[in-house]
Parts: sequence; structure tokens; C-alpha cells
Amino acid sequence: MTQTTPPGYTTVAPWVVTDDTGAFLDFVVAVFGGDELARVPVEDGSIGHGEVRVGDTVLLAFDRRPDWPVLPSLLRVWVPDADRAFERAVAAGATVVTELDDSAFGQRGGRVRDPFGNIWWVVSQVEDVPEEVMWRRLQEPTYAAGMRIAQETLDAELSGRGHGRSSAPVRT
Repeated sequence: MTQTTPPGYTTVAPWVVTDDTGAFLDFVVAVFGGDELARVPVEDGSIGHGEVRVGDTVLLAFDRRPDWPVLPSLLRVWVPDADRAFERAVAAGATVVTELDDSAFGQRGGRVRDPFGNIWWVVSQVEDVPEEVMWRRLQEPTYAAGMRIAQETLDAELSGRGHGRSSAPVRT
């Protein structure tokens, strides 16, 4: 059988459309240790195609046309040290959406909005947590509050409301 995905690419590839793809590629390289693979300018001087590898994923990007809507992306990136990556993102112009916190799932992470409008969930796996322990933790006040804050800050950021909504997870 013929492989449908080219070597070095994942089956699903995220596309990011920005108003400054060159600066976006630079941001991803500086903050997340990306390796720029392509930056193809087109006749009008915009970037018609860009690629940057972060870990095992190639992120594709190109410049938005003036009559297209703004399309911010929501991206999760796994990093070895969420605190350091978060710090680099803020230093590179990102704004904090959700402060760093430890989750019931054994992850440490937070959200930032990059200078191009995309929201990144910057996450490190810090411990392996069995499912039963995760569900027990979600009942603990500290972890429950962290989940609520994560939901509310994202909802507030995306909706433009001053205060976001949240909902407790339900085991099915």
C-alpha cells in the first residue's frame, strides 16, 4: 500500500493564517524551538506558503488576504518545560490568557495569545496519572478551581466578555 502522508509529516497538519507570516515563523522558532522548513514569498510580497516543524508536527502558515476574515488558531504545544516556554512566549510579545497551573491530568500548562492573535496552550507532561486518580483529583478544590479557571479564561478571551463561563467535567 502507498503511504498517503509524506515522510516527516503528520496525517493532520494545522494551518495558521496571519497578517505577518514571516514574523509568525520567527516567533515559533524563537519560542518553541521550531525549525523553519519553508518561506515562499509570492508576487505581492506576502508569504504564500510557510512551514515550521515543532517536535513531530509541521505547522503550515500563509498570509491573509485583505478581504479574508481574521482567523485566529487555537494550538496546543507540548514542551519539555512549560514555564520556560511560557516565559519565552511572553518575552516575544505574547499576552497571558491563562496563568500556568498544574492540572489533575499530570500536566503543567497555561495559555498565551501570540502577537498574531493565535492562542497557544503551552503544556508539559510532569507526571503520569491513572484515570481513577485523575477523576478523584478533579473533585479536589485546588484541581477543580484550576479547571474552572482554565475554562473561564479561554471563554472570556474568545467571547470578549469580562468574565468567562465554565462547566465541571462529567464522567461518562
